[in-house]
Amino acid sequence: MAVICSTCGLPEDLCACGDLDKDSNHIIIRLETRRFKKKGTMIEGLDPKINNLESVGKDLKKKYACGGTAKNGYIFLQGDHRDTIKDTLIKLGFAAETIELH
Repeated sequence: MAVICSTCGLPEDLCACGDLDKDSNHIIIRLETRRFKKKGTMIEGLDPKINNLESVGKDLKKKYACGGTAKNGYIFLQGDHRDTIKDTLIKLGFAAETIELH
């Protein structure tokens, strides 16, 4: 028996709610300095109810070969990745208009 989406009422294999909700996020990317002058890339504005932060964080950490964490609606990556992170998020399915770089 097919699992039905609670938002749109369609079967999960036909459901597009996750793709549509990725377009509605307003993502902010900024550089943050932590203890001992260590720099990190902070990605905020992701809704944890819509996006699976752990899997997005895991994909980003694998792509950039760095450490990091994903919790409380943000993803923190160790190191300065501001120059290429926007292109990577677009490849993951987020809309380019909703991504703001600080």
